[in-house]
Amino acid sequence: MNPKQRKKLLKQAKKNKTATNAKAPSGYIAKMSAYLELFNDYPAVKVLINNVIAADRLLKQGLLPQTLPVLLLPDDIQDTIFKTVNQTYPAGDPRGDKVWNKLSAALPDLDKQLRGFRDYLETEYGMWAYISAPFAKALAEFINGRPTLEVMAGNGYVSKGLRDNKQDVIATDSKDWTAENQTGRHPVTEIEQLSASDAFEKYQNQVDVIVMVWSPDGLTIDWDLLQKIRQSDKDFTFIVIGEKNGATDSKEFWDNATLLESPEVEKLNQHFRDFDLIQDRVYLVK
Repeated sequence: MNPKQRKKLLKQAKKNKTATNAKAPSGYIAKMSAYLELFNDYPAVKVLINNVIAADRLLKQGLLPQTLPVLLLPDDIQDTIFKTVNQTYPAGDPRGDKVWNKLSAALPDLDKQLRGFRDYLETEYGMWAYISAPFAKALAEFINGRPTLEVMAGNGYVSKGLRDNKQDVIATDSKDWTAENQTGRHPVTEIEQLSASDAFEKYQNQVDVIVMVWSPDGLTIDWDLLQKIRQSDKDFTFIVIGEKNGATDSKEFWDNATLLESPEVEKLNQHFRDFDLIQDRVYLVK
């Protein structure tokens, strides 16, 4: 599957909320742990698997994970394995052939599992945007104490991160997706049940910053909210996290949003980095 095909599938999954049973892929972490042992002699592979396992461990403890590297196997990993096997076993030794066959045969599935980590996070935790502890800290520093409203908070990872960093935030979500997947079913912080528009109507006079993360692709609730923000007499800081013209948000939103560039936004995106084929990032929207 090429990158374009995979992005299309991820986009469609987000649009349709297809994780209907809200169950993690069977044995995902157990499989990754087995691969960790199998590739014990290959540090470049181990570091990727260790990051996946560590992120899962922290999330299971109710904590935000750390920043992930790009979860792609090195381009030269087969050459590295071949060289290592040849250095370990004499030429013609059947033990070397066995090790080579086992490792090389495992690479396609390991690559698939690493690329599928976002799918695991979505189905296991309802985490669509990868919110790390370093990013949450940077976002709290950017907001700098200004009262904040998060709409479409899902399970509340952004609001949790902000609250962990002593930021005053009102977390809201319609919880429309709780019957279909993990989104909203296992909140990690207190969340008020309100749609994005209703939350803005209720709290617009109490906040200065609005945060919207991974608004569903194809639904115009983001565009509806942006119009309400523009109609207000107040000047809000509107922080949006998503993939422009990709897996998140409506076409109407991206066609009409004015995206503001600044050194502060670039700094935020130093902490909010891609780890797979979804190229979401932080935007300031006017």
